[in-house]
Amino acid sequence: MKVFVTGGAGYIGSHTCKSLKAAGHEPVTFDNLSTGHADLVRWGPLERGDIADRARVVAVLRQWKCEAILHFAASAYVGESTEAPLKYYANNVSGSISLFEAARDCGIDRIVFSSSCAVYGVPKELPITEESPKVPINPYGRSKLMVEQILADAATAYGMRVTALRYFNAAGADPDGEIGENHDPETHLIPIILQVAKGVRPAVSVFGTDHPTADGTCVRDYVHVSDLADAHVLALERLPRQSGFTAYNLGTGRGWSVRQIIEAARDMTGRPIRTIEEPKRNGDPPTLIANPTLAEKALGWQARRSGLQGVLDSAWRWQESDRRH
Repeated sequence: MKVFVTGGAGYIGSHTCKSLKAAGHEPVTFDNLSTGHADLVRWGPLERGDIADRARVVAVLRQWKCEAILHFAASAYVGESTEAPLKYYANNVSGSISLFEAARDCGIDRIVFSSSCAVYGVPKELPITEESPKVPINPYGRSKLMVEQILADAATAYGMRVTALRYFNAAGADPDGEIGENHDPETHLIPIILQVAKGVRPAVSVFGTDHPTADGTCVRDYVHVSDLADAHVLALERLPRQSGFTAYNLGTGRGWSVRQIIEAARDMTGRPIRTIEEPKRNGDPPTLIANPTLAEKALGWQARRSGLQGVLDSAWRWQESDRRH
């Protein structure tokens, strides 16, 4: 089918476009390129525009006769969201409403939404299931939860078929080396660590060494970006067989601490990686680990590439590649 991919020039969106094409679908990327990169759009057309521009969205949906929407476009920096909350509610919530109205105008009732484990906040129990309490602790997480709630109501009222995919820590790069992670500014731990190994950065900051974890540093569930991409294709293809709203966690069920990631990167690269110990960040959960059982059963999804070595190796090859811009 022809699939309208908002934010398809971004990190996860571009990897998903590759997976869509491999599965026989045609991705139509819609991106304002505020944070995305046109050179990552390689498996279908690129249409420039903003999701808040309803008329432009409708025009592109009709031009390409799109049948479904994968919605990635969003502001996605947790720290920035606390400093500029209105920006996050405008882009992530108001922009999404405009997109969904355009979908209704065009008779599109199939949507896969890029959500986040940030909707859970600080979990009281681990691993986190889809039924765990949703108490987000920053505007970014709240904006994602709001959009989920809007979609659930839209599914009930208008008969839409909607799936929200709650990612844990996306990491790694395309195993073929064609595309990878290229944020500006970069805030994700693994590329920062590898930039230090490469000599692009002087050191990596470790925020908090007295968390209630085995080594005192934060623990996260890292899932390979290509596994996330595959989950979107599986969710998209399942939509005709479902009704209403569903949500799935995408993670591995295993956590790695900041110290463990740094040590593994030192071993893999054979290079020194200098660290600087910093105070804890407010609201940083000590441990986030997913229970991915529901996605495995309902979607037939497996985090096949998400072993730590595979994640680091693919990310390092991308860092070293001349294709990285």
